[in-house]
Amino acid sequence: MRRILVAGVTGSGKSTLARAVSRRLEIPYHEMDELYFGGPAWTPNPQFATRTREIASSPTWIFDSFGYPEVRDLLWERADTVVWLDYPRRVVMPRVLRRSLRRTVLRERVFNGNREKLADWFTPDHPARTSWTQHAARGAEIEARAGDARFAPLRTLHFTTPKETERWLRTLEGL
Repeated sequence: MRRILVAGVTGSGKSTLARAVSRRLEIPYHEMDELYFGGPAWTPNPQFATRTREIASSPTWIFDSFGYPEVRDLLWERADTVVWLDYPRRVVMPRVLRRSLRRTVLRERVFNGNREKLADWFTPDHPARTSWTQHAARGAEIEARAGDARFAPLRTLHFTTPKETERWLRTLEGL
């Protein structure tokens, strides 16, 4: 495991797990949304695809993402492992709602100084809405990719509960 994608729906814990795996395996961690949102007002970074290609060319990395469409195939072709957090909505939704509420109320800065605002809760791309609406489709697409011959060399670790993920993470301690 030297090039790892942590995939799942919004709010499944991809970033938290990717950071933990990064520390244990001493692999550089790259937050996909931070690379994508390059400036204020959630402005996409014009160098996003180029920068992601540069990182994906390196021998070791971990990304906390299924991958934005511009780089999805590239990441899946170059990864050697996909850690799939396939948790049910009853697990994911409280997580994403708590996170967004905390970010909104505390005005936390995320992704290059951007902040979640109350008005964002009413947009179609708010994390809580995308987590709910994309849950089934995201799972189906990850499953299809995991079985796709183009990505056959990939090792896919499929976790359906946080306890399964925690047990696996403990196996990485001391490596």
